[in-house]
Amino acid sequence: MPAPSAAKPPPFDPYDPLGLDDLLTPEDRAVRDTVRGWAADRVLPHVAGWYERGELPVIRELARELGAIGALGMSLTGYGCAGASAVQYGLACLELEAADSGIRSLVSVQGSLAMYAIHRFGSEEQKQRWLPSMAAGEVIGCFGLTEPDHGSDPAEMRTYAKRDGGGTDADWILSGRKMWITNGSVAGVAVVWAQTDEGIRGFAVPTDTPGFSAPEIHHKWSLRASVTSELVLDDVRLPADAVFPEVTGLRGPLSCLNHARYGIVWGAMGAARSSFESALEYARTREQFGKPIGGFQLTQAKLADMAVELHKGILLAHHLGQRMDAGRLRPEQVSFGKLNNVREAIEICRTARTILGANGISLEYPVMRHATNLESVLTYEGTVEMHQLVLGKALTGLDAFRG
Repeated sequence: MPAPSAAKPPPFDPYDPLGLDDLLTPEDRAVRDTVRGWAADRVLPHVAGWYERGELPVIRELARELGAIGALGMSLTGYGCAGASAVQYGLACLELEAADSGIRSLVSVQGSLAMYAIHRFGSEEQKQRWLPSMAAGEVIGCFGLTEPDHGSDPAEMRTYAKRDGGGTDADWILSGRKMWITNGSVAGVAVVWAQTDEGIRGFAVPTDTPGFSAPEIHHKWSLRASVTSELVLDDVRLPADAVFPEVTGLRGPLSCLNHARYGIVWGAMGAARSSFESALEYARTREQFGKPIGGFQLTQAKLADMAVELHKGILLAHHLGQRMDAGRLRPEQVSFGKLNNVREAIEICRTARTILGANGISLEYPVMRHATNLESVLTYEGTVEMHQLVLGKALTGLDAFRG
C-alpha cells in the first residue's frame, strides 16, 4: 500500500468544497471561463429588467454573440460547429443558466434540438443550408414537438403531413399546431414533427413559408426572459426534400430530447449555484441579534445542506458528461440526472430565499427569478413523472407508461 502523500492540501474553498475544479482540463476551464465572462458582461447587468418586463429584446444580438464564442451547436462537428466535448457543453449550460434559464434555453433549443436534429437526421443539402448560419447565430431555430393537447405523449400528436399527389417527389402539405415553443416567433427555421402515412417524420420548415405563423405567448410567470410561442401550420406547402430522410418514428424526436435533457442536468446546477452563492454572501453580511446570520446554527445547517446537494449534482453532471464523451450514456441515466438535479436545484433556490428573507423575493437578487424559472425546467423536456417512469421501467423491467 503506497504511503500517503505528504503534500499539504489546498485551502478549503467554500465555492468549490469538493475540489471539483480539479476534474477539469485546461480546455474545459477555458470554455467555462469564456461563457462565464460573456454572461457576466452581456446578461447579468440586464436580465432582471428583461425578466420584469417579460421580454428578451436583444435575442438576435445575443444569438450572434453566442455564435461568435462557439456556444451554438457546440458539441456538434463540422458545418461551423465547435466540436466541443460533452463536458464542455455541459459547463457552458451551467454558466448560461447561472445567468438565467431563458438564456440557456435559447442555446439548448438552438443546438441540442434544432441543430442536433438537422445534423443527425437531415440530408446533406439540409445540413449545408441551415447549420453554418445557425452555428453563427445568424439563423435561430426552434423545435416543434409539444402540442396543445399532447405534451408527455407525443405519439398522439395531431399535426399531420401528407403528400400532395403520388410519388416521393410530391410536395408535402403540413397542418397542425405546436405549443410552448422556445424561440418560435424569432426562428428562421422550425424543426417540426408530424404524423404521416409512413409514421412520424421530421421536417425543416423555413418560417417564411406561406401558412406558417408563430404568435408569441405572453402572461408567463416563468422563463420571462425567453421567447415562447405557438406554431400554427395552416396547409404549409413544403418541397419533397424538406423531410428528414434518415428517421421515421419517435426515435427521432426522443433522441433530440435526450441530448437537450443532458444540458439541463448541468444547467439546473447553474441556477442552484447562483442562488447558493447569493445566500452565502448574504449570510456573511446580514446582521441580526448583533451578528451576521451566517453565525447561527440553523443558517449554517441550511448552507451546508445546499452545498452538499449542489456539488453532488455537479459531480453527477460531470459523470454523465464523461459517459457521453465515451459513448456510454444511456437515456435512463439522463433521466436520472434531470430528475435529481432539477428537483434539488428548486429546493436550493427555495432554501436560499428563506436565508434572504423578504429580500429573497426582490429582483435585486437572482433567487426568486431562478426559482420560478426552474418550475418550467422541471416540466419541459420530460416532467418529473415521466422521468420517474423511465427509471421505474429500467429498474423493474415493467412498462407503467400506459397504466
